[in-house]
Amino acid sequence: MPKLTTSKIVLGSSAIILAASGLALTFFPDELAENINLPDEASVKLLIQTIGAMYFGFAMLNWMSRRSLIGGIYNRPIAIANMTHFMMVGIALTKLMLSKALPQSFWLVTLIYVVYALIFGWLLFTTPNLGQKAA
Repeated sequence: MPKLTTSKIVLGSSAIILAASGLALTFFPDELAENINLPDEASVKLLIQTIGAMYFGFAMLNWMSRRSLIGGIYNRPIAIANMTHFMMVGIALTKLMLSKALPQSFWLVTLIYVVYALIFGWLLFTTPNLGQKAA
């Protein structure tokens, strides 16, 4: 049975979450805009779909990198890009949730973002075990 490395778990799971989000944003912009009370305009739907495409692209980056060593100086651009994304969205979601601007169901999304921000921050500033091999 192949050994699961930190890189494989973190990058693989974040890739799955980002891909699911990206596909939802790309293919269901009308429903998502209605759910969070956005205006029913073509420009809003285009923006939602564009964000979905970016999420899906980020998911592909993480999925393709999941077997690479990450942490410290290894794959630093991937670690910092992920930490920055999850941290900035996590902060924005937390602010909106505390102001009650989003439905209560978004607390789960907020928690996921904050947890991944902390994980990628930890990966960014720690050196991985060089004895671990990617499976």
